[in-house]
Amino acid sequence: MKGVMRFAKKGKLSPRFVGPFEILERIGVMAYCLALPSSLSPVHNVFHVSMLRKCVADSSHVVDYEPLEIDEKLSYVEQPVEILAREVKMLRNRSTPLVKVLWRNHRIEEATWKREDEMKTRYPELLQD
Repeated sequence: MKGVMRFAKKGKLSPRFVGPFEILERIGVMAYCLALPSSLSPVHNVFHVSMLRKCVADSSHVVDYEPLEIDEKLSYVEQPVEILAREVKMLRNRSTPLVKVLWRNHRIEEATWKREDEMKTRYPELLQD
């Protein structure tokens, strides 16, 4: 594998498969010609069947792209969007009020539980009753 380009990424965390790509034509019995993007122009567009996997279209696997506002330190500030739920957690004889917070640039499944008093001090406009 020395000298072989691995789709512009290297290391053990590189993806096993890239794509999906459209099949342009079948070449012989065991090879297919694929429509590759211009970023993969150094890669030959004919692949053996053993290198391909069937792609089942699933809308939950599609990642929505929303541009982030990145500062000079190459990081972005998490901003809460809304409170989804409230809950009171009982620990022995102490109760702790919690709120489920939806953050900007995150999906509903990624909402987190935070302490209500902490959220009131940091984001008072979010918890106005």
